[in-house]
Amino acid sequence: MLPAQIAKMVGVNPSTIGRELAHHGLVQRIQNGPVQYQYSAKLAQYRTDLERARPKKRKLDTADHKVLRQTVVDKLNAGLSPAQVAVRLPVDFPDDGSMRISHEAIYQALYVQGAGSLREELKVEQALRSGRRTRKPRSKLPARVKRPWLAGVMLADRDEKTAAEHAGRAVPGHWEGDLVVGPENSGIITLVERASRFALLGRLPGTRDSATVIDRLQDMVRTLPQAVLASITWDQGNEMAQHARFTVATGCKVYFCDPHSPWQRPTNENFNGQLRWDYPKGTNFNDVTDAELRAVQDKLNSRPRVILKGYTPTEKLEELLTGIALTL
Repeated sequence: MLPAQIAKMVGVNPSTIGRELAHHGLVQRIQNGPVQYQYSAKLAQYRTDLERARPKKRKLDTADHKVLRQTVVDKLNAGLSPAQVAVRLPVDFPDDGSMRISHEAIYQALYVQGAGSLREELKVEQALRSGRRTRKPRSKLPARVKRPWLAGVMLADRDEKTAAEHAGRAVPGHWEGDLVVGPENSGIITLVERASRFALLGRLPGTRDSATVIDRLQDMVRTLPQAVLASITWDQGNEMAQHARFTVATGCKVYFCDPHSPWQRPTNENFNGQLRWDYPKGTNFNDVTDAELRAVQDKLNSRPRVILKGYTPTEKLEELLTGIALTL
């Protein structure tokens, strides 16, 4: 059956069938006859799902498109909208197919924080004329209640020095934090230093309200040298609503990830996975003593890490602290 006949049967444009066969069909050429295709819907679906697998690097984040990225940044700095940038590229580069990108891809690179974010390279304070840094929800459901305590403390609000140190992992003092929770309102605070992977654990006394979390967090970092207490990255949980009080007391700034973006705290997420070997899901942390928790903390900090080339987090942190002392 010819593609045109198939298209008529299923009620789509013949070009749709042609593209699907070209992408997923197996061509069979018959001598002195028309081209025939072998097509498996199951195989086509499998290949589509495989190609759609995430995470994938965005086009603007790949090394092959550095010129495209810089061109997009320059045009955004000049005041063009993402749609205007996308439509202008074919005009400026008519013979270069690599200099093409959709306005949607530019929006995604602007809205997402962290590695590869265009916002970190823009000279203008607002890349979009709307001034928005997140997408406006199209859902008919009520918009999520804004949290005033997040104003000015998102990852995109960091100064250049802090952002560079955080990304490079060469300078100690930048931590990632989270709550690992259990039944009966139990939980523990996990803090992991990005450069050394050194971790601190703190048990909560049967409550996870913000005042209690902030008090416990202050106790955990009280003995740390100021040189290794520059910033903490956290998710947008309500337990950090009083983060300003923590910053005033310790001098350590707290920054927050985008909603539902655990990959912006990768070190902490990895550590929490290791911690679950000792405390599986369902563990009631109200039954765990501080001494038991400290033993687990010391064990994990004494474990050699591949990422540290065989050194332990404790050894790596000591090395970084020694380096700081030598430069003072």
